[in-house]
Amino acid sequence: MPQIKSQIKRVKTNEKRRVQNLSFKSSMRTAIKDVEDAVTNKDLTAANVAFSLASKKLDKAVSKGIEHKNYAARQKSRLAKKLNSIA
Repeated sequence: MPQIKSQIKRVKTNEKRRVQNLSFKSSMRTAIKDVEDAVTNKDLTAANVAFSLASKKLDKAVSKGIEHKNYAARQKSRLAKKLNSIA
């Protein structure tokens, strides 16, 4: 454990950010799975709504520095391809 006061504070804030990032990543993955489930069920309207939510979450993850921009671009491209397959 750190002895310096500023390092003690950093440990606290790092843990707080880690938990928030973990929660956001989890919700992002859930949004991606919702799109895939809607596509599997051939539900176009639900898939469109889920895709827009997933895209928003991916973009937000990039802006927060949680995920890399290429990861988000790859996921959005992959989901759009699946969405277009049922359209």
